[in-house]
Amino acid sequence: MDQKRELTSIDLAALVGELNEYGGAKVDKAYLYGDDFLRLKLRDFDRGRVELLIEVGDVKRAHVAVPEHVPDAPGRPPDFAKMLRNRLSGADFASVSQYEFDRILRFEFEREDGNTTIIAELFGEGNVAACDETRHVIDSLETIRLKSRTVAPGSRYQFPDSRVNPLEVDEEGFVALMRESDTDLVRTLATQLNLGGLYAEEVCTRAGVEKTVAIEDASDEQFDRLYDALSRLAAEVREKRFDPRVYRDEDELVDVTPIALEEHADLESSSYDRFNEALDDYFFELDTTEDEETDTSPEFDEEIERKKRIIDQQEGAIEGFERQAAEERERAELVYANYGTVDEVLTTIRNALEEGRSWDEIEATFERGKEEGIEAAERVSGFDPENGMVTVDLGEATASLEVRSGVEKNADRLYTEAKRIEEKKAGAEEAIAETREELETLRERKRRWEEGDAGDGETDADDEPAEIDWLSRASIPVRKSEEWYEDFRWFHTSDGFLVIGGRNADQNEALVKKYLDRGDRFFHTQAHGGPVTVLKATGPSEPAKEVEFPESSIHEAAQFAVSYSSVWKEGRFADDAYSVTPDQVSKTPESGEYIEKGGFVIRGDRTYHRDVEVGVAVGITCEPTTRVIGGPPSAIVPRAETAVEVEPGRYAQNDMAKMLYREFRERFADTSFVRKVASPDLIQEFLPAGGSRMVEE
Repeated sequence: MDQKRELTSIDLAALVGELNEYGGAKVDKAYLYGDDFLRLKLRDFDRGRVELLIEVGDVKRAHVAVPEHVPDAPGRPPDFAKMLRNRLSGADFASVSQYEFDRILRFEFEREDGNTTIIAELFGEGNVAACDETRHVIDSLETIRLKSRTVAPGSRYQFPDSRVNPLEVDEEGFVALMRESDTDLVRTLATQLNLGGLYAEEVCTRAGVEKTVAIEDASDEQFDRLYDALSRLAAEVREKRFDPRVYRDEDELVDVTPIALEEHADLESSSYDRFNEALDDYFFELDTTEDEETDTSPEFDEEIERKKRIIDQQEGAIEGFERQAAEERERAELVYANYGTVDEVLTTIRNALEEGRSWDEIEATFERGKEEGIEAAERVSGFDPENGMVTVDLGEATASLEVRSGVEKNADRLYTEAKRIEEKKAGAEEAIAETREELETLRERKRRWEEGDAGDGETDADDEPAEIDWLSRASIPVRKSEEWYEDFRWFHTSDGFLVIGGRNADQNEALVKKYLDRGDRFFHTQAHGGPVTVLKATGPSEPAKEVEFPESSIHEAAQFAVSYSSVWKEGRFADDAYSVTPDQVSKTPESGEYIEKGGFVIRGDRTYHRDVEVGVAVGITCEPTTRVIGGPPSAIVPRAETAVEVEPGRYAQNDMAKMLYREFRERFADTSFVRKVASPDLIQEFLPAGGSRMVEE
């Protein structure tokens, strides 16, 4: 049985009440692990330290954790974490709410200088957005630009389209939704009623109804029993009659739920007083189990099954889009088929509004018309004054129409909506094609592994050590070492020499004053805004000496200086650089002149390196240490286990870092390893300022 890795809408409905008990706690600090795991450290007057965890990657969860279950603080905070610290430090945690019945949580924080809302999307690819008091996005982990919604810095946050809330649907609406389906009972409950697979099966089990019965074969009695079971489930959630459980199958974690499930009656379970505590224990054990996994063979079967589930979900989405588009097109055609009635309804309401009559008066007029048997009045089934809409029964379907628009415009709007849904279907078809390609790649990798092509890492005593296929290893040990130069930009040339560069004026100043020694070579660009770049002959604890640098190292140092200068930010692909010896570099200006912080004076002849091309590669090493490295491709690619080359392009630095992070996670079987050693903030340190794009191989 698959392990639960994502919270359901019912889970969130049960959770928000417990999380609201922490209202009034003050935010201390925010941390971001990788690009999908947010931790907010709070202080509560009664409870003391409160750790709120929100994860939106492969695992999607939100809950408060005991301090013992919280990971150690990561290194230098990325920009998103810095922004949260600036916005939330000292703020009061006001409340948390679930958006409609969706897998979206809104965390509200209040501070005298402005309130902040953190919106966690626990569905799809997952996302976290920080919004101001007007719900405009300050920043988000992922930028979303779709025709249906946008989540991007500076734009107003847009929620997904509303979904049916199965906990609030009445019996008439329930039966109508079920009857509209063309599949079986359990799939209809899961998709049309938005219960999801587990709770759809639970409703069928509680109702004593065979879940695979086709909708057209289902009886009224079966619908009655299903609705009764759903109502009882809804009452448990609404009235907070929870019985939190963690379920196991032969000691293996399976599920965590806020209520006891008949569907899991044959599984072992542990009972908890609070759902939050059950979530904390479950996900901590899930994390710990995955971290301790030492099997050297990749978990192909698990990943293959996950891809299959994604394909099933995508196929279901495509079917849904097809059905929705057909329904919208049918409504548009019915509007034309009922032209006279629709025109009479719209004209009557429009004239009444122009005469100054209220919506309540208009609704009362139509009620009288129904009593008198007026056909146009009988066709009206509802009013929406806030949006200026009226719902009209068109015989085979109903349609919500804009009162201020005529028949033709309303029909065109419905046709346009059908076209928009078909475009979403096209996007889903592209996504499913990509997933199928990934599935075939996984199957091929599994086949090669089983045939021994990947290598087992073992050697005979008389043989040379076999090369380890780190990309296929399911568990890679993390081996770190802290070096003095890591605060600067740095790389080792293909000949093994260290090159360091300044990130800002302070570091440029330090490089010239403290780290530029006899025997080194100083590089800079003709372009303004380039870093001080030093090709080191020796380390800081070694005696200075003269070294004959190979041409390859000199070229790589020059390329480094050009790539991290304003040349890249301007979108240019080459520029000149020069190099001098340390004794030609001075911080002493000529009489009457002034040198800004980070500036310097060059005296004597310079050696020019003309038309040096920009070029940066970012890679990950697995031995002797595990880390991100970056710099000129000729120096990085041979040293890294895997690397990606970038060039000037349109993606912002932080977006490019996230793209590379996802690319590396696709390449390594041990995705947790990538998260530990190559998070987006660590990758970003090796990217030039300005826009980039991946170089196509």
